[in-house]
Amino acid sequence: TGGICIAPKPSEPDAEIVPGMAMRPFFGIKPVLMDTEGKVLTSNNTSGALCMAQPWPGMARTIHNNHQRFIETYFQPYPGYFFTGDGAYRSAEGYYQITGRLDDVINVSGHRIGTAEIEDVLNKCPAVAESAVIGYSHNIKGQGVYAFVVLKKGVDEQEAVLSRQLNKMVSEKIAKYACPDFIQFAKRLPKTRSGKIMRRVLRKVVECDLDGLGDLSTLDDPGVVQEILKGHEKLLSKKEPLQ
Repeated sequence: TGGICIAPKPSEPDAEIVPGMAMRPFFGIKPVLMDTEGKVLTSNNTSGALCMAQPWPGMARTIHNNHQRFIETYFQPYPGYFFTGDGAYRSAEGYYQITGRLDDVINVSGHRIGTAEIEDVLNKCPAVAESAVIGYSHNIKGQGVYAFVVLKKGVDEQEAVLSRQLNKMVSEKIAKYACPDFIQFAKRLPKTRSGKIMRRVLRKVVECDLDGLGDLSTLDDPGVVQEILKGHEKLLSKKEPLQ
């Protein structure tokens, strides 16, 4: 968390700050976006794999006792560039927004889709504060979509109405197959002390693998896991999937 590469500040005096965006490369950082064929995307208003074009002071040098894995993970995907593992969007103004991990992809009826892409649509709903999307085993589709949604304070719409609204948004912005099968509304999500959502915990809850929850000591508040578990059981007991 100390090796910042892209951030709103430092910047020119009175330069704008856009909420939800990493925005500007830090001193000495040269980010690039790569397409699926490994070519650099030079235009703005585009999305791609976020890579670094040159070394920087805080970069990793190896993985302990496994240098080959370090090479395969960070340098083989895009030769000559350091692959961060994240996807990013570069706005028309040249600002960067991290869209999510590129390895967090689910396969729904043969369609590969990033969970971050679905989350991005859900978060655009005025009633939604944040969301987390998880893939789970589905007998027919291979994988289904399970969404955890935290609402903003003061929202008093019925959950059933909001669920239909969110599914409609995903259907229009992405596709019908990307719509969540289940939407679980929660007061909060399990997070580390630095504010990162622990999707590993959510995945184990959805898979009903409570023995595999692992070490929860890094959670900011371990009590949130019990809240998520109760909400999950309640959702499964009262209704069928949304689609």
